[in-house]
Amino acid sequence: MEQKTPFIWDEYSDQPHVIRDKSYKKTMRKRYKNDFLKMLGTTLFMFPLSVSLMKIFTKKQSKDFLKEEFYGLGVNLDKGEFQQELIEELGVKSLIIRVPLSDIQNLDRYYEFVKSFGTDKKILLNIMQDRIHIEDIDLLKLHIMEIFNTFKDITQEYQIGTTINRAKWGFFAVKEYLDFYKTVQDIRDEKYSTLKLLGPSVIDFEYHYTIRALFNNFPIKFDKLSSLLYVDRRGAPTNTQMGIFDTKNKIDMLYSLVKLSPKMKSDDIYITEVNWPLSGTAPYAPTSELECVSEDDYSRYMLEYFQIAKDSQKVQKVFWHQLIAPGYGLVDNRDGKIRKTKAFYELQKLLK
Repeated sequence: MEQKTPFIWDEYSDQPHVIRDKSYKKTMRKRYKNDFLKMLGTTLFMFPLSVSLMKIFTKKQSKDFLKEEFYGLGVNLDKGEFQQELIEELGVKSLIIRVPLSDIQNLDRYYEFVKSFGTDKKILLNIMQDRIHIEDIDLLKLHIMEIFNTFKDITQEYQIGTTINRAKWGFFAVKEYLDFYKTVQDIRDEKYSTLKLLGPSVIDFEYHYTIRALFNNFPIKFDKLSSLLYVDRRGAPTNTQMGIFDTKNKIDMLYSLVKLSPKMKSDDIYITEVNWPLSGTAPYAPTSELECVSEDDYSRYMLEYFQIAKDSQKVQKVFWHQLIAPGYGLVDNRDGKIRKTKAFYELQKLLK
């Protein structure tokens, strides 16, 4: 008999469904009551400190580096082999590609997919967790070594875990993520010292999760910081949360945390996922229709977001999520047809 799981994948929006078993979720959260208290205590101290210093920390970027690698894009194995042609048409040089631990049996397919984009692309592999690998450390070690062995000659950069502050993705506390990350880091340090590991991959502006991940007693270090920095899905990147936090100030605060944290090996920041949901695309949109925007607004917001992040000179790369996705991507592939949105052509103009 097939075992039931509270973790169910939504193929329309390319993310897990919300956990419907509320008793299971509540039980798992209770296990980590002390970790949430630690997060609260650290946040009460670090949040006002980082805000007070966020305009003091500055960074200057190389124009050549920004021109060549700043604009990134997500591509997925399950979206088809014509993505390579679309990437060449766009002129994107930086790609983020998901490698789910839940699909480790198909690792050879992911290897061929990554290779198919050629040798001139900068690849960031997004190693996506699942609950089995979070709970089974030996299995995690085995499969991380398999991934590193497979891709070590193709890329040096790996995002370890994703969306760690959403229980539907598998982690029920930051402590679970830090244990997960340490396991991967130990393997890297012992056998693959040239590889770079990115984390903690917090989604949205939930700064308390980032603070807990960057200020703790775990023996870990992030080579670069990865953030899924969404802003206001109902409006422009200049819209604010908590009064002052538009995209610019969110980046400034994030950079302030990076500069203050003893867990960072560098002050490099990658924004590894951002988009807006598209109106009229249910069930493909990852949010309700209330948060969705038109294709014209989507295109405008994308350009504004890129510009704000680039002008900050505190972000190394921004990876738009993603190339093909009817509910939030640059290309709509419903009914087996490829339709490029206005944002596709705007990004092409920007890059060319």
